[in-house]
Amino acid sequence: MGLFSTGKRRKHKRFDYEPRYYNPEKEDDLKYRMRIKRKSRHKRRDKSGLIYLSLLLAFAAYLYYLL
Repeated sequence: MGLFSTGKRRKHKRFDYEPRYYNPEKEDDLKYRMRIKRKSRHKRRDKSGLIYLSLLLAFAAYLYYLL
C-alpha cells in the first residue's frame, strides 16, 4: 500500500481518558446490593423450574402409559 501514498503519514487519534473517582464505600454497597438481588433471583428460578420439570415428567409418564 505504500506505493500509492501521498507522502503524508496518518497521525494517531488522541484519546482523552478521565478516570472516575473511586469510592470504596459506594463500591462495597453496590456489590452488596447486587449480591442480594442475585441470590433472591436464583431462589425463585430454582423452585419454579423444579415444579415445571416435575409436571413435564408426570405428563410424559402419562403419555407413555397411554400407549
